[in-house]
Amino acid sequence: MPGWTAEELNTIGAAEELRIASLRPNGTLRNPVVVWGVRRGDDLYVRSVNGRGAAWFRGTQDRREGRVSAGGVERDVRFVETDDPGIADALDTAYRTKYRRDAATIVDAITGPTARAATLKLVPR
Repeated sequence: MPGWTAEELNTIGAAEELRIASLRPNGTLRNPVVVWGVRRGDDLYVRSVNGRGAAWFRGTQDRREGRVSAGGVERDVRFVETDDPGIADALDTAYRTKYRRDAATIVDAITGPTARAATLKLVPR
């Protein structure tokens, strides 16, 4: 399975907003939604600010596959859940750094327990 290219990591990692579209059980893509994402090393992560109950997050649970697009880059991905506290802490820092210009309440929400419980690693497929 091919990994991210340096250009994809740089472009998607730097994008303010990512568009995520998950695959339905029948293999068609759902409508994309805008999410915030961060890069940690050679990996990309997204969180659902509204937690596991958000419609787009629930959609990722059907087939755990979909598509991400940002900054002109589009790539098919797998959605892999992560609950490693060490990674979660590092992602909190990454979100606070990347989105520090946004309202503190929004950044607090994306780094809070509800969003942390809805963290997905984007793995190229």
